[in-house]
Amino acid sequence: MFAKLAGTGHYLPPQILTNADLEKRVDTSDAWIRERTGIRERRVCGPDESVVSMATEAAKKALEAAQIPAADLDLIVVATTSADRAFPSAACEVQHALGITDTPAFDVAAACSGFLFAVSVAEKYIISGAAKHVLVIGSDALTRLCNPDDRNTVVLFGDGAGAAIFSASETPGILSTHIYSAGEFASLLGADHPSRSDEAFQQEAWLYMRGREVFKVAVEKLAELVEHTLRHNNLGADDLDWLIPHQANYRIIQATARKLGMPMEQVVMTLEHTGNTSAASVPIALDVAIRDGRVRPGQTLLLEAFGGGFAWGSALIRYT
Repeated sequence: MFAKLAGTGHYLPPQILTNADLEKRVDTSDAWIRERTGIRERRVCGPDESVVSMATEAAKKALEAAQIPAADLDLIVVATTSADRAFPSAACEVQHALGITDTPAFDVAAACSGFLFAVSVAEKYIISGAAKHVLVIGSDALTRLCNPDDRNTVVLFGDGAGAAIFSASETPGILSTHIYSAGEFASLLGADHPSRSDEAFQQEAWLYMRGREVFKVAVEKLAELVEHTLRHNNLGADDLDWLIPHQANYRIIQATARKLGMPMEQVVMTLEHTGNTSAASVPIALDVAIRDGRVRPGQTLLLEAFGGGFAWGSALIRYT
């Protein structure tokens, strides 16, 4: 038994925060942001939106695309690190919002790589025979974790959700998944939990990032990751039709494509208009490329991401 990609969907909040808007808030400029990141604008959750509400909307679109009812789901996995509640899980809340019950639902926390970690979980459940249809969602609202006065983080992140349905198949869809972590880098990128009670934390409870150090490790680890993924499947870069990367920074994406020898025309990019949506970025980009017709049946897709933990991962998928 194999796992195939059966349907995708995504949701972006209607509120847009442009670089020009940020120029009025922090010491930055549109040119500075675009040159260093490739971002022009990002989406921001409204007061009535949340990780769960975005995830639910993306899930509904994925279910519609897969043409299966929510009641047929055997498992729901939500990748997030910014849900409103420590518990119940965002996945349980999404389950309820979809009008179903009893279906196992849980969250996976691997920051920007969360969706690929969750895809790995879904694959294992399906190939073992424990599940036939699995809903995987990446949903994050990291704008709420950014210090509004910190130009190093506030320019980078946006909010959104992406979802995918993976189903049992007689032919290969997911060719392989690969996930890794390195906790020794935790001091370079993270966000403290609201349950902490020390006074210093209460005063400065924001996402932190040492950008240059993160960039250096990300480029190194992603290069190793893509090489290992291709070698594991006895494939070369020429066998890939699309690279669908985590939308964090144009320079990191460009470096990965260069390592593969792939032109940027074969790289799916949404970064310019979404910013870094963390666990949502890969499924958003995947859904956009499927819906606009770039990704077609029979093509081979390399999905990859790198994020806090550090955690990084890939999924090689033949789209059927």
